[in-house]
Amino acid sequence: MIVLDLSCPEEHVFEGWFATSASFEEQLVRGLVSCPVCSSTHIRRLPSAPYVQTGAAARERSSPKRTETTNQGSAPAPAAPRASVPAGATPGLPEALAQALTTLRQLARSAEDVGERLPEEARRIHYGEAEVRNIRGAASRDEVDALLEEGIMVLPVLPPEEDLH
Repeated sequence: MIVLDLSCPEEHVFEGWFATSASFEEQLVRGLVSCPVCSSTHIRRLPSAPYVQTGAAARERSSPKRTETTNQGSAPAPAAPRASVPAGATPGLPEALAQALTTLRQLARSAEDVGERLPEEARRIHYGEAEVRNIRGAASRDEVDALLEEGIMVLPVLPPEEDLH
């Protein structure tokens, strides 16, 4: 997984998370990478410092994480938007983020829990071998990386609030 600093012609700066540099380039050419602020698909990669994986991050790669895939089984993984919002445009941002988190949790609650079968079932949906539906379950970091490289959109979702305490 690589994290790239990206920018649009309006100079909105945001991060994109991709399985590989090649998958970023492929999605960029296909017009699938867009600015989360203005929706422009004219995106350029900014210089960024390399990410060095530490021992703790390497251990995390092998532990299962809760992940959800959407019913857009054939859609490639989008850039994860983290826009730098211009000064003066930040009022209400915490509320918007809280609403987005609430929406993600609602989607996860309503998705079918396939447990450890998540990678297998996500592939079946993606390749048309199973009905299109929202699913959730557990997958290791390596399994998530493999799904993203195949163009299968998966999204880590925080557990429900009641499970955080």
